[in-house]
Amino acid sequence: MIKNVAHVAIAVKSLEEMLSLLDRLFGLKPSHIEEVPDQGVKAALIPIGDGEIELLEPIDPEGGVAKFIERRGEGIHHICLEVENVDEALKALAEKGVELIDKVGRKGLAGRVGFIHPRAVKGVLIELAQKV
Repeated sequence: MIKNVAHVAIAVKSLEEMLSLLDRLFGLKPSHIEEVPDQGVKAALIPIGDGEIELLEPIDPEGGVAKFIERRGEGIHHICLEVENVDEALKALAEKGVELIDKVGRKGLAGRVGFIHPRAVKGVLIELAQKV
């Protein structure tokens, strides 16, 4: 079912500050920056080898990432795993009784995505992504 680790997402208060820091420290530059209004974030993807780091800055103070930063501070938000077919993967997990945030995939920065609830994975938010 799992093909790869697609990215590790980091919740940040300022995308600009974190991009500047990663550039200064490691010479890393984003390949893509986009607002994702339905997730309440402005996001950047930074390629590293076969994977990426995704930075998430809240643009909606009531959104999930804003609440995450408020509760836990800046830091790792989720791990994204690449799958062949996100809808099939979510269906297979649902059949195993896994608690899901998304029953079917939806458009996301990483392609077609769906999230597994952190309660199902010992507190870790897992995103499944299908490249489109």
